[in-house]
Amino acid sequence: MIILPSAYFGSTEYWSAIAQGGDDVVIDLGENYVKRSERNRTEIMTSGGIMQLSVQLAHANRPRQPMRSMKIDYSKRWQHQHRVAMESAYRSSPYYDYYAERFAKLYDREWRYLIDLNHATLEAVCAILKRPVPRFSESYIDATEADIDLRDKRREVTFVAAPYIQVFSDRLSFEPNLSIYDLIMCEGPAAGEILLKSKL
Repeated sequence: MIILPSAYFGSTEYWSAIAQGGDDVVIDLGENYVKRSERNRTEIMTSGGIMQLSVQLAHANRPRQPMRSMKIDYSKRWQHQHRVAMESAYRSSPYYDYYAERFAKLYDREWRYLIDLNHATLEAVCAILKRPVPRFSESYIDATEADIDLRDKRREVTFVAAPYIQVFSDRLSFEPNLSIYDLIMCEGPAAGEILLKSKL
């Protein structure tokens, strides 16, 4: 079994696990929130290098909060920041005109809970990649040694991304584990094949 956290867009490693895992993939909604993780963060490539985009959360510093209870904080204009950053970084990418509006619509409303926003990004990406939405677990999953558990950010990362041409590849080196947003904007329909070629 491949166990994933709920993620804001998710990295190429995250989506390679979904693409390669098939019916063995489960997203754990019963875990506690983990700070500074892809549960509320994603990384894109800009002309200045990697930029981290974070969904602002209410009371994110409280320990041991269930993931399902994490509420989004709109006191700062993080939605506007994300939209502007994505447009600035990817408007010259090959597939921006095809897919950008699908993702931009995610910022047209205020999501109360992080898992709802994450689920919306998951569905949007699955639709583009023509993949079924993975199954969910409402209770915490105890991983066994046979499982691949991507919830622990301190785990040893063995992921090797299949390379592709990124937006600023003429001046910046390839970054192997950016947001799925990067891969879709750069490779469009070929994104699914690249995920299958990557090594978990």
